[in-house]
Amino acid sequence: MRLYDTARRGVHPLDLGPLVTMYSCGITPYDAAHLGHAFVYLTFDVLQRRLRDAGHETHCVRNVTDVDDDLLRKARELGVHYLDLAAQEMAKFDHDMGLLNLLPVYAEPRATGAIPEILSLVAATFDKGVAYEVDGWVYFEVAKFPRFGQVSHETREAMLALAAIHGGRPDDPRKRDPLDFVLWQPSLDDEPAWESRWGAGRPGWHIECSALSLRDLGETLDIHGGGRDLAFPHHECEAAQSETVTGAPFVKTWLHVGLVGLDGTKMSKSLGNLVFVSQLAAQSEPAAVRLALLGHHYRHDWEWRPDDLAAAQSRLATWRSTLNVSRTNDVLDEVRDALDDDLDTPRALDAIDMAAQSGYSVAPAAALLGVTL
Repeated sequence: MRLYDTARRGVHPLDLGPLVTMYSCGITPYDAAHLGHAFVYLTFDVLQRRLRDAGHETHCVRNVTDVDDDLLRKARELGVHYLDLAAQEMAKFDHDMGLLNLLPVYAEPRATGAIPEILSLVAATFDKGVAYEVDGWVYFEVAKFPRFGQVSHETREAMLALAAIHGGRPDDPRKRDPLDFVLWQPSLDDEPAWESRWGAGRPGWHIECSALSLRDLGETLDIHGGGRDLAFPHHECEAAQSETVTGAPFVKTWLHVGLVGLDGTKMSKSLGNLVFVSQLAAQSEPAAVRLALLGHHYRHDWEWRPDDLAAAQSRLATWRSTLNVSRTNDVLDEVRDALDDDLDTPRALDAIDMAAQSGYSVAPAAALLGVTL
């Protein structure tokens, strides 16, 4: 199998053993997960299915960021406890991912369940001489990590702009460099706080995923990723702090998934231009929703259109017309070849279409894509 590696900026063969470790950045449960989130987790699901089909065991960890600026702000606005809000939104998320027929993940750890590991990791950055503290705020000093930029390959100017968009606060006067990022921060009076040697506070965003992945999967991950918008700053900062502490490569292959748009703009909770899996499943059926998403290559940005669902339902009907057919051909091998070529799901779907239209059985090939006929 070959996948596009963001860090190496090209499609490369995977270097895998019998066990494949994967980490997919999960949601911050302050609002409903939308189709863009679903597209990310579906990509990792298809990857797992093909790897298992090829004889590998897979351990895929998908975290829950249950202490975060956005979650705490939304809980404050609603007047509810932040963990109650997280539980409510995770129940919706689990329901939607179930509709999509996603494989269960190996683990779904929460940031609040890894505070000891987070504190140990922050302490280790001090031991390595790359962290500093100002007024209870702890920062990673990017100047001490020469490879900063190795994942995203963004220019400094682009990094500064992206940091500002994603809450990195490059104008923070406490920082030695505007790109330095938070490892630990003081909590506001109405926010959760844990005791630390730098004062009571809570973790920064990036340190959470490093602590969870190191704890649950080890020092070097085979595959790590999420939406394309996570490459910087989140994954860049994860790599810097993880590799500084362990001295080992953090990730072999960085897998980033394209963004889903609606009406010409990327789907975003802040903008409210969202489409939800449960909403689409009520209009059609879950298998058609999954099939509609599979019609797009994981690496490309694309825009949701209502006729995607109708086309997927029609495609599903054609495939089901072969359920009582005993004739077989090599379509399963064609689907495997397509998935091995950078998860080319559109080509896989085309191969199944041709087999179905020619009167061949396609159920096993559809099953490899997680589509039950």
